[in-house]
Amino acid sequence: MIAYLDTHVAVWLHAGMVERISAQAKRLIDRNDLLISPMVLLEFQYLRDRKRISIGPVSLYSDLTSDFGVLLCNFPFPAIAMEALTTTWTSDPFDRIIVAHAKANHEALLITADTAIRRHYHHAMW
Repeated sequence: MIAYLDTHVAVWLHAGMVERISAQAKRLIDRNDLLISPMVLLEFQYLRDRKRISIGPVSLYSDLTSDFGVLLCNFPFPAIAMEALTTTWTSDPFDRIIVAHAKANHEALLITADTAIRRHYHHAMW
């Protein structure tokens, strides 16, 4: 099975901050093929621009790929955009596209600490 990583989970995993990741999320990470939405790469850059992380998005992604097998999902963007149009519970473009990505891809699992996402997307787990 596949599971998408939300941005903060990917950052914490990369930084070795496993204490911030729930026990259930760790099990899901261990048991699934891991993907990130391309929107996560953009959010990495957003976080770097705001000095919340120090590593660039390409390096962060490369490390996640080599260390944890995380791949960048290439699901067709038109399907994701159409799904995002129905995601009206948030105006955050990152959350909107990341959730729409998982949802459009056969209601895939999304590993996230974000309570709003978990409240609105029934395949979001923590």
